[in-house]
Amino acid sequence: MHSSHGSPIALRERAAVRLATMPETYDVAILGGGNAGYAAALRAAQLGLSVALVENQKVGGTCLHRGCIPTKALLHSAEVTETIRHAGDFGVIAEEPSIDWAKVLAYKDSVVSKLHKGLEHVIKQRKVTLVNGKGRLADKSTIELEDATLVKANAVVLATGSYARSLPFIEIDGKAFITSDHALELDAAPSSFIAIGSGAVGMEFASAFRTFGAEVTVIEALPRVAPGEDEEVSKELARQF
Repeated sequence: MHSSHGSPIALRERAAVRLATMPETYDVAILGGGNAGYAAALRAAQLGLSVALVENQKVGGTCLHRGCIPTKALLHSAEVTETIRHAGDFGVIAEEPSIDWAKVLAYKDSVVSKLHKGLEHVIKQRKVTLVNGKGRLADKSTIELEDATLVKANAVVLATGSYARSLPFIEIDGKAFITSDHALELDAAPSSFIAIGSGAVGMEFASAFRTFGAEVTVIEALPRVAPGEDEEVSKELARQF
């Protein structure tokens, strides 16, 4: 069965509903509801401006849904695992921990969901108009959505965010070759893992998966790991890993 949500009639109906509830012109319209976008929206609303926030998916962007927050949840589960492994150092006798991967993912999702709901509440409380849809900059004061809705504003902020970058010699298939997005939704913790790049993303997954039992290799083209950080940080990371 095919969905009718994207049909021309459905798009026109949705546009009509939006237009009926929108002011002619906002003070500020923001394209993208990630870290930069929602922070700008909340600040503008705090200053008393009328604000529209256009987001194609869930507010919170990469950081909340596919980056910083879910990876930190995985790392917390890994930290608990490591603490149990070394419990004997503190005089506590514990067996080797086993990993329930489904519960690890459920914990990660619960953390993301809680923060997402909190963010939605704050956006609503600040009276920011959240417009769900894929938009593009039509001109310097207009964001046009796929359903032809026009969001006009005196100022437009572009905060369209990021996406996982592929490499020219690797075809991302979501199985053998994955992005960080796939790594957060694996059916099971991998038995072996290669991270191409030793920036924050690569090192976080390398650390978590190693703790969960994977044999891990990190490949870095530059002379030191975490090349974007201070040299002292790189040396300590290399020592710890």
